Amino acid sequence: MEKRVMDFTVLIEQDEDGLYIATASDIQGCSTQGKTIPQVLERIKEAIETCLEAEKEEIYPMKFIGIQKVEVSV
Repeated sequence: MEKRVMDFTVLIEQDEDGLYIATASDIQGCSTQGKTIPQVLERIKEAIETCLEAEKEEIYPMKFIGIQKVEVSV
C-alpha cells in the first residue's frame, strides 16, 4: 500500500509548569506534551500516526485560516 503525505495544523501551547502541549485539532483527542518544542513536535507526529492507524474513518485535514485571540469579560 502506498503511503501518502498529509498536512495537519498543530496548536502548541505552554502550561503553567513550562511544558509544551501540542494538539492536532483535526483528530479528536490527539495531543501530547514535551519539555521542548522539538520534542513536542516529534511526539505529536508520532501521536498523529497512532491516531490515524486507530481511526476507522478517513480523516480530511481542514484548511488553516488563522488564529485570533478574543477578549471576554466575565
